[in-house]
Amino acid sequence: MDILFISFAPVAVIAGYILFRDKYEKEPFRLLFLALLAGALIVIPILAVESFLSRLGESLEGLLSAAWSAFVVAGFTEELFKFLALYLLIWKSPEFNEKYDGIVYGTFISLGFASVENVLYVMQDGYATGFLRALTAVPAHAIFGITMGFYFGMARFYPQQQRNLKLIALSLPILLHGIYDFILMTEIEWLWIVFLGFVVYLYISGFRRMKNLSDRSIFRTDFDLLNKSFGPKDENS
Repeated sequence: MDILFISFAPVAVIAGYILFRDKYEKEPFRLLFLALLAGALIVIPILAVESFLSRLGESLEGLLSAAWSAFVVAGFTEELFKFLALYLLIWKSPEFNEKYDGIVYGTFISLGFASVENVLYVMQDGYATGFLRALTAVPAHAIFGITMGFYFGMARFYPQQQRNLKLIALSLPILLHGIYDFILMTEIEWLWIVFLGFVVYLYISGFRRMKNLSDRSIFRTDFDLLNKSFGPKDENS
């Protein structure tokens, strides 16, 4: 029970915040559940592909080995499967009716994956690893999903730039994921300072992207503007 709590608590908190920011047109529970489930299920092919790619890179050493593992084995494989799951789940869905929906479903798929990954790590390495990942790896996966969903949502509603935006939706999370893992895999002590700065950057960029699309929702009604236009007038004016 403790393992499940440590594994799923950060996922639940982040998912709750993502839904809280989706203020103007809520997503159906069925599709949210499918997004989480899809994220959990892609663990199976991801593990198979990562195992194959790891064997291909066995001859590499030092920083080259770290770069291969971070950018190709982990970053490319995991973000590619997340992207495919996101595309298959919502690209043609009538529920995909505003840009912020890309963030919602992109993040939920990432959280589904992160929850299973977290269970595996906690079972293998213990509670301390679970607590550390709750503050770092799980939010990082969420932010990779936010980044993917941001550009995926833009691609859906800007058809003239659709190809480039889809490419960014895939490639930028791969890059961010690769940098995150590479810093950790090098095991160079002074890079921990860089790592902490990078984590702060991920948090800030994630919040900004959420706020950007949430505040620009096509379902938003500017009640302040309506009140100013049609509300009671100031007697002194």
